[in-house]
Amino acid sequence: MLMPKKTKYRKMQRGRMRGRSKGARTIAFGDFGLVAIEPCWVDSRQIESVRITVSRQLKKVGRLFLRMFPDKPISKKPIETRMGKGKGNPEFWVAVVKTGRVILELGGGLTELEARKILRMAAYKLPMKTRFVTKER
Repeated sequence: MLMPKKTKYRKMQRGRMRGRSKGARTIAFGDFGLVAIEPCWVDSRQIESVRITVSRQLKKVGRLFLRMFPDKPISKKPIETRMGKGKGNPEFWVAVVKTGRVILELGGGLTELEARKILRMAAYKLPMKTRFVTKER
């Protein structure tokens, strides 16, 4: 699973996901990409699932560029614990994906039809609506 090696603080507040993504709104590394249409948290397990699915489909032909990283710890209190007694321990890591962010990119000699098929399979693994985009030349 992906997670940061070291963080400044152990726990983090939840925050808001309103508005458009501040960065990663254009295709920078590949030729085709998947853009988030709605905001959500993407778990590190979901990112790993997408990475495995895409790498199996690529078969040494293309190249995958992941443009999100789970750097936000989500804490949970233990089951059947009464209210109070502080915040729970960090349980898993998420990447905050806002509207308009390029989630992943494909490059390296793929046709548009192949890229569409691979990115559609990747989109099934994600918890949000996505859109296929190509690089403007």
